[in-house]
Amino acid sequence: MSRETVVRGHVWMITGPDGKLLCDIDTDQIYHNAHLAVTDIKEMGKYAFGNLEGWKDFPQKSKAGDILFVGCNFGAGSSRHQAVDCFRALGITAIIGESFGAIYKRNAINAGFPILTCPGIGDVGIKNGDTIEVDYASGVILCLCGCNAAMKGEPFTQVQMEIFQAGNLFAYGKKLGKK
Repeated sequence: MSRETVVRGHVWMITGPDGKLLCDIDTDQIYHNAHLAVTDIKEMGKYAFGNLEGWKDFPQKSKAGDILFVGCNFGAGSSRHQAVDCFRALGITAIIGESFGAIYKRNAINAGFPILTCPGIGDVGIKNGDTIEVDYASGVILCLCGCNAAMKGEPFTQVQMEIFQAGNLFAYGKKLGKK
């Protein structure tokens, strides 16, 4: 299976009332513990950001192919894998953040879900609804809406790319076992 490593999508800037990217969004704000009994990934999307003030209607507004911009320490807290799967269920293409909670980052990579770290992402002039292009291999992020913003995030590591291309960590492990 070969997955695209250059994608385009519309941006969602996950901001607070002050217009700045929110920091320290924890896994309970991303996916509330009241819904942990939901085991069907297809059902998880409707609960994304269900405990984050100002963003509870995100699942109704987002569209497959959208890309999230988030602040620092996104996904802090527990090892709740549903906090990754809810975005997969919505068809979110990638999450680009100032930084990620360590467990969240590992869960996303293991799930083959694209996340990129890009310090300063909230200060480049990109706004909600802009179309951007993201190259996972190089880390380059380009605004395609006339603001001419370009930035360089951290590209996928070799192992992250291999897991992404395989689909997830389990598929990657099976692939390694066949060598």
